[in-house]
Order: sequence, then C-alpha cells, then structure tokens
Amino acid sequence: MLSVFSAVLHREWLLAWRTHADVLAALAFFVIVTALVPLGVGAEAEQLRRLAPGMVWIAALLASALAAGRLFAGDHADGSLEQLLLSAAPLSVIVVAKVLAHWLVTGLPMLAIAPLLALQFGLPADEQGVLWLGLLLGTPVISLINAIGSALTLGLRGGGVLLSLLVLPLQVPILILGTGAVQAHAGGLGVDAHLKLLGGLLAIALALAPPTVALALRIAVD
Repeated sequence: MLSVFSAVLHREWLLAWRTHADVLAALAFFVIVTALVPLGVGAEAEQLRRLAPGMVWIAALLASALAAGRLFAGDHADGSLEQLLLSAAPLSVIVVAKVLAHWLVTGLPMLAIAPLLALQFGLPADEQGVLWLGLLLGTPVISLINAIGSALTLGLRGGGVLLSLLVLPLQVPILILGTGAVQAHAGGLGVDAHLKLLGGLLAIALALAPPTVALALRIAVD
C-alpha cells in the first residue's frame, strides 16, 4: 500500500505542475480576494486588523473550492479512474494520496503567503502565528471536504457550482474556529480550545472522508 500511495502521490504532483495554470489560478484568486478588501473597506487600521482573519480564511475557502472541481475530473475524463478502482490497493489509500497532493499544491502555497497577506491588514506577528497554525490544521480538512464534494458531483453538468453549494456550508465550522482563534488571542484569551477543535475535525475528516469519497467514486463510475 505504501508503494501505491507513493506512486499516486508522485503522479498527482507531476500532473498538477504540468497543468500549473489551475494551481496558479487558485493561488492568484486567494491573493486577489485578500488584496481587494482594503480597497473596499478603507484604510482604517483597527478595522482592517479585525477583518484580517476572516478575510484570509474566506479567501482560502473559496480558492480551495475553485481548485477542487478538477480533483477527479481528469481521471474520470481519460479513463484512468476506472483503473484506479480496479487496483489491488484500497481505494481509500489512493484517495488520501490524491487529496494530499491537492493540498500540497493549493493549501501549502496559501500557508506560505498568508502571513505576507496578513501584513497589509496590520495584523501583529503573534496573531499571524495563530492564523498560520489555524490554517495549518484547517486547510487539510477543507481539502478532504472538497474531495467529498468533487466525488459527489463528478461528471455532472454545472458540477462546479453544485460543488460550492455542497462544501461551503460544511466548512463554516472551520471558518468560525480559525477566525475565533485569532480573535481569542487578540482578546487575551487562550487559543488551545480552538486549535484542539480544529485538530479534532482533522482527525474526524481523515477517518471519514476517504471511505466516503471512495464510495462516491464507485457510484459515479457505475
């Protein structure tokens, strides 16, 4: 199973960078959404600081959903999805590898530039650290939820819109906990509860999302 996991991860990584326009589009969307906020709400420093966590998280949710529609679409179009379903390795292992590759090319770059984007809102360094930790725990959950939505809408006309309608409501708790951690830290309260809950959501998503995606993919192919 480890060899299959590594092979699928390597394949998805190469495919993602060969079609790098999709990756760059999601990253550019993330940057543009956060960059436009100060232009729309004004340059009042305290107001921008309060808006920073929510806007970074909202941009991350939307950018991830933008890239999620193609998570299984290419395999479905060229017939390789059927070959993956026939593999001797558990389909859940293959799903985890594909989702990890998706997170590496979408979530990880957002993690890298999120502190830089937060600077334009005047967010202090310690609050940037809390925001980064929340994104580190929350973005993999977002990718796993997006994988469920992508599998459920695979092959459907207008699947991109339907995908957003399916996954964004499920990601509201992540948004609340991620922004709440920064706000709690700014108010002098502890952030352990928020981060532990995000970690718990990650554990639940890792346990439930792969078999759910595998079942949805089998239904889509059948």
